[in-house]
Amino acid sequence: MSIVKINVLTVPAEQREVLEQRFGARAGTVDSADGFEWFELLRPVEGTDQYLVYTRWRDEESFQAWMEGPMKAAHQGGGEGGERPKPAATGSTLWSFEVVQQASPKKG
Repeated sequence: MSIVKINVLTVPAEQREVLEQRFGARAGTVDSADGFEWFELLRPVEGTDQYLVYTRWRDEESFQAWMEGPMKAAHQGGGEGGERPKPAATGSTLWSFEVVQQASPKKG
């Protein structure tokens, strides 16, 4: 079964819009990665300043290949004047899970 990676990003309130715009601007960069299955950016509603970046992959090897290739290149790119823009998040933690059960809506 698939694996899930959840990147927990601590984002101060004044940086939320910046984070969401950056993810929106690079929409599609993960979509064509081999083994990629799903992406969601989850905005906190109450009680936390942590966004969740949810991705699902065919296997660990697919995720690692993306991390070492396209993701690494995207995060090393320079902004204006060749400098990287300041990160919108002040912290990041990666959670890893194996999918052991799943369900989808029944079509009626």
